[in-house]
Amino acid sequence: MNIEFALAQARTDAPGALGSLLQRYYNYLRLMAAAQLGRGITRRVSPSDVVQETMLAAHRDFKRFQGNTTAEFTSWLRSILTRALMREFERHLTAGKRDLRREISMDTVITNLESSCTLAASLISPVDRDPAAIVSIEEEARRVADLVARLPKDYQHVVVQKAFAGLDTREIARRMGRSHQAVRMLWMRALRQLRHLYDQESAR
Repeated sequence: MNIEFALAQARTDAPGALGSLLQRYYNYLRLMAAAQLGRGITRRVSPSDVVQETMLAAHRDFKRFQGNTTAEFTSWLRSILTRALMREFERHLTAGKRDLRREISMDTVITNLESSCTLAASLISPVDRDPAAIVSIEEEARRVADLVARLPKDYQHVVVQKAFAGLDTREIARRMGRSHQAVRMLWMRALRQLRHLYDQESAR
Protein backbone atom coordinates (compact mmCIF):
# COMPACT_ATOMS: atom_id res chain seq x y z
CA MET A 1 0.00 0.00 0.00
CA ASN A 2 1.56 3.31 -1.04
CA ILE A 3 1.58 6.33 1.25
CA GLU A 4 -1.03 8.33 -0.67
CA PHE A 5 -3.51 5.45 -0.60
CA ALA A 6 -2.80 4.97 3.14
CA LEU A 7 -3.37 8.69 3.63
CA ALA A 8 -6.74 8.47 1.88
CA GLN A 9 -7.64 5.49 4.06
CA ALA A 10 -6.74 7.41 7.21
CA ARG A 11 -9.09 10.19 6.14
CA THR A 12 -12.00 7.73 6.09
CA ASP A 13 -11.47 7.12 9.81
CA ALA A 14 -11.01 3.42 9.10
CA PRO A 15 -10.03 1.68 12.36
CA GLY A 16 -6.29 1.72 12.85
CA ALA A 17 -5.58 3.39 9.49
CA LEU A 18 -4.00 6.56 10.88
CA GLY A 19 -1.95 4.67 13.45
CA SER A 20 -0.69 2.31 10.76
CA LEU A 21 0.20 5.24 8.48
CA LEU A 22 2.15 7.05 11.20
CA GLN A 23 3.97 3.86 12.19
CA ARG A 24 5.37 3.65 8.66
CA TYR A 25 7.21 6.89 9.42
CA TYR A 26 8.60 5.84 12.79
CA ASN A 27 12.10 4.88 11.56
CA TYR A 28 12.27 7.93 9.30
CA LEU A 29 11.39 10.35 12.09
CA ARG A 30 13.70 8.61 14.53
CA LEU A 31 16.62 8.89 12.11
CA MET A 32 15.91 12.58 11.56
CA ALA A 33 15.65 13.21 15.32
CA ALA A 34 18.80 11.24 16.12
CA ALA A 35 20.71 13.23 13.50
CA GLN A 36 19.76 16.57 15.06
CA LEU A 37 20.34 15.45 18.65
CA GLY A 38 23.64 13.88 17.64
CA ARG A 39 25.05 17.22 16.53
CA GLY A 40 26.09 17.71 20.14
CA ILE A 41 23.35 20.10 21.22
CA THR A 42 22.10 17.63 23.78
CA ARG A 43 22.64 13.94 24.37
CA ARG A 44 20.23 13.75 27.28
CA VAL A 45 17.17 13.35 25.06
CA SER A 46 16.08 10.06 23.52
CA PRO A 47 15.18 10.27 19.81
CA SER A 48 12.43 7.75 20.52
CA ASP A 49 10.85 10.11 23.07
CA VAL A 50 10.86 12.97 20.55
CA VAL A 51 9.29 10.73 17.92
CA GLN A 52 6.63 9.56 20.35
CA GLU A 53 5.73 13.19 21.06
CA THR A 54 5.65 13.87 17.31
CA MET A 55 3.38 10.88 16.65
CA LEU A 56 0.95 11.92 19.38
CA ALA A 57 0.77 15.47 18.01
CA ALA A 58 0.27 14.20 14.44
CA HIS A 59 -2.51 11.88 15.56
CA ARG A 60 -4.21 14.70 17.48
CA ASP A 61 -3.92 17.28 14.68
CA PHE A 62 -4.37 15.05 11.61
CA LYS A 63 -7.72 16.56 10.66
CA ARG A 64 -5.94 19.91 10.20
CA PHE A 65 -3.63 18.45 7.53
CA GLN A 66 -4.83 19.64 4.12
CA GLY A 67 -2.34 17.98 1.77
CA ASN A 68 -2.78 14.89 -0.39
CA THR A 69 0.69 13.83 -1.51
CA THR A 70 3.51 11.89 0.09
CA ALA A 71 5.75 14.96 -0.06
CA GLU A 72 3.15 17.15 1.67
CA PHE A 73 2.49 14.61 4.41
CA THR A 74 6.20 14.02 5.02
CA SER A 75 6.85 17.76 5.18
CA TRP A 76 3.97 18.14 7.66
CA LEU A 77 5.44 15.44 9.91
CA ARG A 78 8.88 17.08 9.71
CA SER A 79 7.37 20.39 10.82
CA ILE A 80 5.85 18.69 13.88
CA LEU A 81 9.17 16.98 14.59
CA THR A 82 10.94 20.33 14.30
CA ARG A 83 8.73 21.89 16.93
CA ALA A 84 9.26 18.91 19.24
CA LEU A 85 13.03 19.20 18.82
CA MET A 86 12.96 22.93 19.47
CA ARG A 87 11.12 22.33 22.74
CA GLU A 88 13.75 19.81 23.79
CA PHE A 89 16.61 22.15 22.88
CA GLU A 90 15.04 24.95 24.94
CA ARG A 91 14.37 22.61 27.86
CA HIS A 92 17.88 21.16 28.08
CA LEU A 93 20.13 24.06 27.19
CA THR A 94 21.25 25.74 30.38
CA ALA A 95 21.54 29.44 31.01
CA GLY A 96 25.29 29.09 30.62
CA LYS A 97 24.80 28.17 27.00
CA ARG A 98 22.96 31.28 25.84
CA ASP A 99 25.29 31.73 22.87
CA LEU A 100 24.44 28.25 21.65
CA ARG A 101 20.76 28.92 22.32
CA ARG A 102 20.90 31.91 19.98
CA GLU A 103 22.43 29.73 17.26
CA ILE A 104 19.48 27.36 17.35
CA SER A 105 16.45 28.56 15.43
CA MET A 106 13.45 26.94 13.81
CA ASP A 107 14.94 27.71 10.39
CA THR A 108 18.21 26.01 11.33
CA VAL A 109 16.47 22.86 12.50
CA ILE A 110 14.23 22.76 9.41
CA THR A 111 17.25 23.19 7.14
CA ASN A 112 19.12 20.43 8.97
CA LEU A 113 16.14 18.10 8.74
CA GLU A 114 15.68 18.74 5.02
CA SER A 115 19.40 18.17 4.48
CA SER A 116 19.19 14.90 6.41
CA CYS A 117 16.22 13.83 4.30
CA THR A 118 18.09 14.47 1.03
CA LEU A 119 21.18 12.72 2.36
CA ALA A 120 19.14 9.69 3.42
CA ALA A 121 17.75 9.41 -0.10
CA SER A 122 21.20 9.57 -1.69
CA LEU A 123 23.17 7.55 0.86
CA ILE A 124 22.98 4.17 -0.84
CA SER A 125 21.06 4.76 -4.06
CA PRO A 126 23.21 3.97 -7.11
CA VAL A 127 24.57 7.11 -8.74
CA ASP A 128 23.35 5.94 -12.15
CA ARG A 129 19.90 4.92 -10.96
CA ASP A 130 17.08 5.96 -13.26
CA PRO A 131 15.40 8.98 -11.59
CA ALA A 132 12.04 7.65 -12.79
CA ALA A 133 12.53 4.65 -10.49
CA ILE A 134 12.52 6.92 -7.43
CA VAL A 135 9.00 7.93 -6.45
CA SER A 136 10.23 10.92 -4.43
CA ILE A 137 13.11 12.02 -2.24
CA GLU A 138 10.85 11.70 0.79
CA GLU A 139 9.78 8.15 -0.04
CA GLU A 140 13.36 7.10 -0.78
CA ALA A 141 14.53 8.65 2.50
CA ARG A 142 11.83 6.76 4.38
CA ARG A 143 12.96 3.56 2.71
CA VAL A 144 16.60 4.14 3.64
CA ALA A 145 15.60 4.92 7.24
CA ASP A 146 13.81 1.55 7.43
CA LEU A 147 16.99 -0.14 6.21
CA VAL A 148 19.18 1.72 8.72
CA ALA A 149 16.86 0.48 11.48
CA ARG A 150 17.68 -3.11 10.47
CA LEU A 151 21.40 -2.65 11.05
CA PRO A 152 23.15 -3.76 14.27
CA LYS A 153 23.10 -1.01 16.90
CA ASP A 154 26.79 -0.09 16.49
CA TYR A 155 26.34 0.24 12.75
CA GLN A 156 23.26 2.40 13.21
CA HIS A 157 25.12 4.66 15.61
CA VAL A 158 28.04 5.21 13.23
CA VAL A 159 25.76 5.88 10.24
CA VAL A 160 23.69 8.43 12.16
CA GLN A 161 26.70 10.19 13.66
CA LYS A 162 28.84 10.28 10.52
CA ALA A 163 26.37 10.53 7.64
CA PHE A 164 23.62 12.57 9.28
CA ALA A 165 24.99 14.39 12.32
CA GLY A 166 28.14 15.23 10.33
CA LEU A 167 30.66 14.20 12.98
CA ASP A 168 34.13 13.14 11.89
CA THR A 169 35.44 9.65 12.58
CA ARG A 170 37.72 10.73 15.42
CA GLU A 171 34.90 12.42 17.31
CA ILE A 172 32.69 9.38 16.86
CA ALA A 173 35.53 7.17 18.13
CA ARG A 174 35.91 9.40 21.20
CA ARG A 175 32.19 9.22 21.95
CA MET A 176 32.05 5.46 21.48
CA GLY A 177 35.28 4.80 23.38
CA ARG A 178 36.78 3.01 20.38
CA SER A 179 39.80 3.48 18.19
CA HIS A 180 39.69 5.61 15.06
CA GLN A 181 40.45 2.52 12.96
CA ALA A 182 37.67 0.50 14.62
CA VAL A 183 35.11 3.19 13.80
CA ARG A 184 36.32 3.37 10.19
CA MET A 185 35.80 -0.38 9.90
CA LEU A 186 32.31 -0.09 11.43
CA TRP A 187 31.44 2.63 8.91
CA MET A 188 32.64 0.56 5.94
CA ARG A 189 30.80 -2.54 7.13
CA ALA A 190 27.63 -0.54 7.83
CA LEU A 191 27.60 0.90 4.30
CA ARG A 192 28.29 -2.53 2.80
CA GLN A 193 25.39 -4.05 4.74
CA LEU A 194 23.09 -1.14 3.85
CA ARG A 195 23.82 -1.59 0.17
CA HIS A 196 23.21 -5.32 0.48
CA LEU A 197 19.84 -4.72 2.15
CA TYR A 198 18.99 -2.10 -0.46
CA ASP A 199 19.79 -4.47 -3.30
CA GLN A 200 17.66 -7.18 -1.68
CA GLU A 201 14.72 -4.80 -1.39
CA SER A 202 15.13 -3.56 -4.96
CA ALA A 203 15.16 -7.12 -6.31
CA ARG A 204 11.72 -7.92 -4.87
